Amino acid sequence: MNKIMVVSMLLSSPALAQWQVGVAKADISPIESVPLAGYGGKTRMSKEIIHPIWLKAMAIKDSKGETSVLVTADLVGLSNKMVAIIANSAIEKYKIPRANLILNTSHNHSCPVTEDVLWIYYELTPEEMAAKDRYTAMIYKRYDEVISDALKNMEPAELHYELGLAGIAVNRRRSRGPESRAFGGQVDQDVPVITVKSGNQLKAVLFGYSCHTTALGGLSINGDYAGFAQLELEKANPGSVAMFIQNCGGDANPLPRIRGNDQEATRLASMYGSILAESVRQVISAPMKPLSGPLTAVIGETELFLQPGVPLAELKKQLPGLNGMAKREVEHQIDQYEKQGAPPDRVKYPIQVWRFGTDFTFIALTGETVVDYSLKFKGLYGWNDTWVFGYNNDLLSYVPSERVLKEGGYEGDSGMAEYGHRAPYKKGIEDQISKLVHELIKKSEN
Repeated sequence: MNKIMVVSMLLSSPALAQWQVGVAKADISPIESVPLAGYGGKTRMSKEIIHPIWLKAMAIKDSKGETSVLVTADLVGLSNKMVAIIANSAIEKYKIPRANLILNTSHNHSCPVTEDVLWIYYELTPEEMAAKDRYTAMIYKRYDEVISDALKNMEPAELHYELGLAGIAVNRRRSRGPESRAFGGQVDQDVPVITVKSGNQLKAVLFGYSCHTTALGGLSINGDYAGFAQLELEKANPGSVAMFIQNCGGDANPLPRIRGNDQEATRLASMYGSILAESVRQVISAPMKPLSGPLTAVIGETELFLQPGVPLAELKKQLPGLNGMAKREVEHQIDQYEKQGAPPDRVKYPIQVWRFGTDFTFIALTGETVVDYSLKFKGLYGWNDTWVFGYNNDLLSYVPSERVLKEGGYEGDSGMAEYGHRAPYKKGIEDQISKLVHELIKKSEN
């Protein structure tokens, strides 16, 4: 069965087009029972597919002949290893510079485990590991195919942009006990939308939201609320491709949620998807702003520093009383002491900026960025013409703002060990990220 769908875009008057655009989608639903990603604890093996999950690629060539590719995925994330394999293939086979390739994942928690993503979460049997490896091999192949097909099918097109709103996201840090009610309730409920049109025909719609895809948590394969939203939009616009970008939803959940009743949880996830799809429908049915070129793509990297970790002797004292994921976290740090002298004191942090002409900007951050980053950078660079999104590149950790780091809790403190890090980040993380974003914005303007 052919699992690649290609959509070509033609304008009735190509002279009006500033862009060449190609879109492709690849079905990445597993063909066997596989371990499911996103939640720690006992391994979940898939039992059914509620709806297919996808990779979707948009290739964009500007008037200067520069080509950029954005790939979205109904996956929980990518590891540094996976990003390197996918990006190196794009460079070698298709001459796409690293700055011109954005790899975003929806952070879907109802997808298969891949490669070494969140590896500390899972304790897989040899049979489960083999299923994971077979699925991962298919994923690499699909990334190559979907990028290739989007590039091969570029045709004249027009891009337009506007914002909607949807009230799905709740700052989940306030839901973790009486004391957490004092935490900030910041959310970003904007729904940024880009359309690709051939004349009056909608060929593709790219939309985003800042909220974990965690409405579901059972034993099914699906795209969570973001998957249901994409399905609705494609059904309402036959022949179009709907692509979801996960924005800065590191500290947001769709709430309320239902646990322990898959049927009711699916109903709720579908409802959230309908709400998000309706927001997009209202945006695309009203006037939207045209996006001009050229597209300038830049990339940079900084280092985020970690606080001192637990001494080796103390870790060894802790180990006998631990089991499950907590045991694997400590074992990992002990292994780093014994092989490297100590766990690393920093992590590399890449950031990408795409600037469309002089009027619109993508800021693509790495990891599980909290909502403060979206609100901050839109405030600095334009509330109505800046799209900020995390969950690109390596799913390296939660990325707290200075506020969240000070408050502590899961996203600021205790969630670091499950990502393999020795301790929370040091103060100054927000300034370090902000400095690089500012440098990249200035570089993109030149």
